[in-house]
Amino acid sequence: MSLAVIADIHGNDLALQAVLDDIAAQGIADIVNLGDCFSGPLEPGKVAARLTAMNIPTVRGNHDRYLVEQSPEAMWPSDRIAHGELLPAHLDWIRALPETHVHRGEFYMCHATPQDDNRYWLEEVLEDGSVRRKSLAEIEALAEGIEQPVILFAHSHLPAMLRLSDGRLMVNPGSIGCPGYDDVAPYPHKMEAGHPLASYAIVEKGAGGYGVTFRNVPYDHMAMAALAASYGRPQWASALATGWLGKSGISE
Repeated sequence: MSLAVIADIHGNDLALQAVLDDIAAQGIADIVNLGDCFSGPLEPGKVAARLTAMNIPTVRGNHDRYLVEQSPEAMWPSDRIAHGELLPAHLDWIRALPETHVHRGEFYMCHATPQDDNRYWLEEVLEDGSVRRKSLAEIEALAEGIEQPVILFAHSHLPAMLRLSDGRLMVNPGSIGCPGYDDVAPYPHKMEAGHPLASYAIVEKGAGGYGVTFRNVPYDHMAMAALAASYGRPQWASALATGWLGKSGISE
């Protein structure tokens, strides 16, 4: 049994199509989505049309929530761009998304953590902006009460896998459409994948248990970087072009 895990598309339809083609090439039909589908200066309307037609298990991310809880005037630019392209039916689709979901009785799904859709599960941000891995005890505390053997989560945009002391497997597939960003909470910091490829994960169940393969898929990322630049979003353009912030070299 194989399951493809996608997350953090952020309106990048070219990256999503490349990943879906790669999943199909692996012969995998079972796909789940961990949220943050649309917000970004790219092509959120196309992503919405594609995802709503697919009808795959999806949980709501923090940026999905902003699109239905905030007024456009109060939104950050990436959310405002997405909101302007989404149809009322797309917003209704977001409203219907659960915060958590259990897939096939084995896979627990959430966007960030079960308690907070805007909190890193594995990482801690320090006052100086550096990011470090939390202790195992801190990570396990957030997993209390989850009975499923595999925990799927996202939000940091950084692929990761670890086993808890009781054997449960945790998997972050990384981001399909946004390989780097900066944030101001809880302190100003950057998250950078270091490459511009579209990332997702495959979880396979075999006789010996669960295994994970991380896939990094090429696509026309420079087209998306140029689109972000045309919206006046240089950090987005840099991340899409290189996987790093501040290194795009794209004319704006």
